[in-house]
Amino acid sequence: MIHFNPMRITVDIEESVLDDLVGMMGESKKSPAVARAVTEFVKRQKAKEFGKLLRQGAFDYPVLNEEVEKQDI
Repeated sequence: MIHFNPMRITVDIEESVLDDLVGMMGESKKSPAVARAVTEFVKRQKAKEFGKLLRQGAFDYPVLNEEVEKQDI
């Protein structure tokens, strides 16, 4: 279950799309389905951005990739 301080908004979404979303999210009500879908989308976008920054070398780690791979069990 998602715990947050909700903000009420109005969004126009086609009924058929909303029905599909409710089913895909495994929810029984519209509001929780939309909230969960938006939250999951934002998390995925943040993870994508983090991965992009990693590939660009934005983080300076003192360990070489080969050393990290040796530690993997």
